[in-house]
Amino acid sequence: MIEKKTIVGKPTDDFIRIQDLWGMFVPRWHWFALSLFAALAVATFYLLSTPNIYTRTAAILVKDDSKSGSSTNAISEFSDLGIFKSNTNINNELLTLKSPTLMTEVVQRLGLSETYTVRKGLRTTGLYKCNPIVVTYRHLDETPVSFTINLPSKKEFTISDVMIDGEELGTDFSGKMGDSIRMEIGTFVINLTKYWNDSFVGTSIRYNKGSVRAVTDYYATGLRADLGNEDATIINLSIDDASIQKAEDILNTLIEVYNEKWIQDKNQIAVSTSQFIGDRLSVIESELGNVDENIAGFKSEHLLPDVQAASSLYMAQSAENKKELLALNSQLSTARYIRKELNNKELDQLLPTNSGIANVNIESQIGEYNTMVLDRNRLIANSSEKNPLAKDMANSLQSMQRTIIQSVDNLIVSLNTQIRSIRQQEAMTTSQLASNPNQARYLLSVERQQKVKEELYLYLLQKREENELSQAFTAYNTRVITAPRGSMFPTAPRKMNILLVAFVIGLLIPAVIIFTKENMNTKVRGRKDLENLSIPLIGEIPQYFNTKKKLGFSKKTQPDIKAIVVKEGSRDIINEAFRVLRSNMDFMTNKDDKQNVFVITSFNPGSGKSFLSMNIAMSFAIKKKRILVIDGDLRHGTISSYVDSPQTGLSDYLGNRVDNYKDIIVEDKKYDNLHIIPIGTVPPNPTELLENGKLAILIEALGSEYDYIFIDCPPIDIVADTQIIEKLADRTIFVIRSGLLDRSMLTELECIYQEKRFKNLSVILNGTEVGGRYNYHYSYRYGYHNGYSSYYGNEKSAAPAGEA
Repeated sequence: MIEKKTIVGKPTDDFIRIQDLWGMFVPRWHWFALSLFAALAVATFYLLSTPNIYTRTAAILVKDDSKSGSSTNAISEFSDLGIFKSNTNINNELLTLKSPTLMTEVVQRLGLSETYTVRKGLRTTGLYKCNPIVVTYRHLDETPVSFTINLPSKKEFTISDVMIDGEELGTDFSGKMGDSIRMEIGTFVINLTKYWNDSFVGTSIRYNKGSVRAVTDYYATGLRADLGNEDATIINLSIDDASIQKAEDILNTLIEVYNEKWIQDKNQIAVSTSQFIGDRLSVIESELGNVDENIAGFKSEHLLPDVQAASSLYMAQSAENKKELLALNSQLSTARYIRKELNNKELDQLLPTNSGIANVNIESQIGEYNTMVLDRNRLIANSSEKNPLAKDMANSLQSMQRTIIQSVDNLIVSLNTQIRSIRQQEAMTTSQLASNPNQARYLLSVERQQKVKEELYLYLLQKREENELSQAFTAYNTRVITAPRGSMFPTAPRKMNILLVAFVIGLLIPAVIIFTKENMNTKVRGRKDLENLSIPLIGEIPQYFNTKKKLGFSKKTQPDIKAIVVKEGSRDIINEAFRVLRSNMDFMTNKDDKQNVFVITSFNPGSGKSFLSMNIAMSFAIKKKRILVIDGDLRHGTISSYVDSPQTGLSDYLGNRVDNYKDIIVEDKKYDNLHIIPIGTVPPNPTELLENGKLAILIEALGSEYDYIFIDCPPIDIVADTQIIEKLADRTIFVIRSGLLDRSMLTELECIYQEKRFKNLSVILNGTEVGGRYNYHYSYRYGYHNGYSSYYGNEKSAAPAGEA
């Protein structure tokens, strides 16, 4: 068992250099080209099929009630009507504009839940307010539906691809314009519009009716509302849509709906007050008519003179009393009515204001009560009465009711006390009129009632007019600063950005795949992986491919394993590589010691030993050296195939079937100074033959006849043959095939070198990629399993760079 040792040598550089990436990616340029083409094709298809999106923006100024100008000053003159103002909270208005409630109204007004689209090329285009046909429902439910309307002529149509609530109906319909079509969702009619023209004949229009809620959510989500400045009350509204007109209509309608809702909310107290005044006027008008009829009837029946002329003296004394009594009775009547209303009002109902009660505290309490009622009603409208805040407000309203009732009760007690005091004074004055006829006393009483009701009636008429004026003076809460506008160029899709992203993705995908694949590759990939070895690297042989022209393109094919790529006078890259290798071998060979016997081996079958052996021998033969190549792989005999595998060879000589070693030497057909000893007969016992001593005698005899002897041996970890032959050699060349040898085996190779188990060990890197860094895809199995017999099995054709 070989002990693994730490590789001694130059430390490796763990940083990725630009030239490394360049060498990794450039040889695979066609993958980048294909990826770029696919990415840009997808991006182009997306741009051609995606509708253009346009952005429209509007700016509105939300007015501050405390600084709203002359209109507010005019309204403030009627502040006793109870139209209480509060400064606008800009954040509340911002959220209100984005609320689904307003957007629902916008969707319903513009009919956005129904869309008509037509296919133009790869793109689907909406027909907003220019649809040539219209679908009108007679009976309809809220189920979403969509279908395609085919228009073969101006008067006829067919309906297909019907989808109801996401499920395909599977039934087609046909009819004429104006015919009723019955479906599960209801009955509808299709008619032409003013936008019809003959260009729509033969086209298909897709109709879609979605639920109002879903459409509302879509547009509410797409609406953007933000403050233009933290110190200002200007809100910027913007929305994106494929239709410029639709985007502008949505913003305009949203502002319109917002103003209407704001006016409606602000006038709610005034409407309640107007209703109260109207009810009181009806009652007092009826009572005043009855009093007038009583006075006229009494005077006509009793023929009474003018009692004022008869009792002017006494009436002057009681004038002041009557005036005070009149005012107190009016306030008392109003206070009792309010007391009655407080007992009957629900928490969501408003109390009348400006009723004429001469008590500022009660008027203020009623105003605060009405404000809290409105706040609670808005809160319940957006949630429920079970909301904890709503419950707290209900408790506060009940407490305020009790406070107002107590204040009104105190006022009634105070008014009654004052009335009793004035009536006592009036009784003294009346007693002085005792001498007048009883009729005069009765008439005075009735006239007093008439005057009280008349003044109350005129007062309520005045307040009603003032209340109507206050509603007319209520202005919109917003002012449009910038009407909806925007660029006529689409904001999406952004063509250059999408193409740029597609370009980057097209480059990134193959780069990531290649980089990941290379980093997961555990094989020896190139010269850099051997830099940490202390073993001499004497040569680097590039990939070798045969090329054939087909349809104008060069096609790489795997060469014959017997290919001799070294040619005299050739200047291609592989011949230059073998010349460099030959020079290095000349340099390291000691001529005085005649170190001319080389063993060529490897760890893996398929490393290219035989290919290298023959081509190295050929490179020396061209140099007019006497070269001998011995096929030492008695189990496989790849070298023997170069000379058509003769029947006699090394095994026959070692087995004493041939006496003269010269009889087993085969001369090359082209170079008479290049000789080969094949294996001859495949022996059943190659190890025993190699150990019988005749091989040493043979090599010793041949050493003086040849300048270089190359022995092609089996892989070292498979059989013991190489260890036997290596003892007879002067140098050992270890072949490492790029993409075949696992990098973990380099540690074992370093141990072999450090322990000097092979003489003068050096390394040749075979199969490196020309102009690149890695990318080796070889598959070769030598067949050393199941004993010797497996080794004699058929060997598959070698991949580029030659196999052994």
